[in-house]
Amino acid sequence: MSFSIAGKTAIVTGGANGIGLAIGRHFADKGANVMFADIDEEHLKEELGENDDGASTRYFAGDLREKLTLANLLSATIDAFDRVDILVNGSRQLRASDPLNPDDDAVELLLQQNLMTALRTSQLVAKRMIKQAEASEDQEGFAGTIVNLSSIAARRSHPDLLAYSVSTAALDQMTRSLAVALAPHRIRVNAVAFGSVMSASLKDTLSETPDFRSDIEDHTPLGRIASAAELAEAVQYLACDSSGFMTGQIMTVDGGRTLLDPVAAPAH
Repeated sequence: MSFSIAGKTAIVTGGANGIGLAIGRHFADKGANVMFADIDEEHLKEELGENDDGASTRYFAGDLREKLTLANLLSATIDAFDRVDILVNGSRQLRASDPLNPDDDAVELLLQQNLMTALRTSQLVAKRMIKQAEASEDQEGFAGTIVNLSSIAARRSHPDLLAYSVSTAALDQMTRSLAVALAPHRIRVNAVAFGSVMSASLKDTLSETPDFRSDIEDHTPLGRIASAAELAEAVQYLACDSSGFMTGQIMTVDGGRTLLDPVAAPAH
């Protein structure tokens, strides 16, 4: 088995900032063709430059909560690279919620953003992977891999993160269900549940409340915040052939944080 993803084509959603951007760049550095997708077109251009024909990295801007946008994303990927082998569902949002306020719409909002966007993108891309496999002479290898970005918040309880916890827990169950549904088509579906990784949102939080860094470090056995590059390595493993007998798994990358008292500190 190989850790290589060279020559593969990947769609990475949430690719304009932080973790999604780091994963997309890591994949490109490892020889993959990458379509970065995000609603933030300005930042996509700033980070990736112009969309040049023949380049191994391209970007697509649009609201991925819209079905037409997803169809256009897939079409743009096929036009640029002819196929899609890997999907990384990295488009996610973290928002505080009031668990006792019936007018707080955070649960609905985050279910739409963190669950439904990933589900619809997976369904659409999986159909393309199946079509590619049916047309291929290779009937033994994998038809594709899907990696969802989840969170340890799915297994921890914090009042302010009710909506985020519910949406990521739902994403974990979606991962398992799609893994079973797509296994006969030789498509693997896994997820990475991460703790405190230096994402764009965490950078903003730390700039506003610097003391939060020490709180995170104190409640993480490895005593630090992970870099986005470390998470990208884990995602590459799930996307490559070396994880070929893994499907429906939620791989935890949290520096040991879930080994401690679950109410000690909120997951971010």
